[in-house]
Amino acid sequence: MCSSGLTMAALGLAVLALAACNRNGDEAPEQASEPDAPAQAEASAEGAAPPAPPRRKAGLWEQRVSTEGMVQVSRICIDEALERRLSWWGQQATTEGCEKNLVTRRTDGGWQFSSVCDMGTGGKTTTSGVATGDFDSRYVVQAQSSTVGAEAPQMNGTRQINIESAWQGACPEGFRPGDMELPGGIRLNLLDMAGAGS
Repeated sequence: MCSSGLTMAALGLAVLALAACNRNGDEAPEQASEPDAPAQAEASAEGAAPPAPPRRKAGLWEQRVSTEGMVQVSRICIDEALERRLSWWGQQATTEGCEKNLVTRRTDGGWQFSSVCDMGTGGKTTTSGVATGDFDSRYVVQAQSSTVGAEAPQMNGTRQINIESAWQGACPEGFRPGDMELPGGIRLNLLDMAGAGS
């Protein structure tokens, strides 16, 4: 159904745009200080700086987003410059909107993240979750996202979101960084949508 497809597209974009945001694309995310977040033992023991979150390999990534019993498969073209602005945990392409952005390494090798982002008419979204994988060939994100105050009632509420991403190779001819291809051949550019495209 068309409305279901649009809802899944919106949720898929919400994961990318709202899962976590950074006030400055070149600024390192804050280290999580939540007591139940398992920080990397070596870093805390030695007082060393926390490890930088991993970055996805440049190229075309296929992502399978599952939420509320629906699954959407999309493809997104990533390069190094875009990865600094729109990261795997959903870093927002704009420079404002999030009052909290925490990412920390877990002792099991995964990454824990949490964020609180004000998206204006899209409401205020709180997201937390865990990501695992090598970020060169694949990674998996399991998150819970809760939105309140959105003008569109269907965007409000709490959702469990799972993302499975796999690297597909170089971006095809005609794709540019930030291009996301949705089912039905619909293509949009996330940076253009955020008003940050070149």
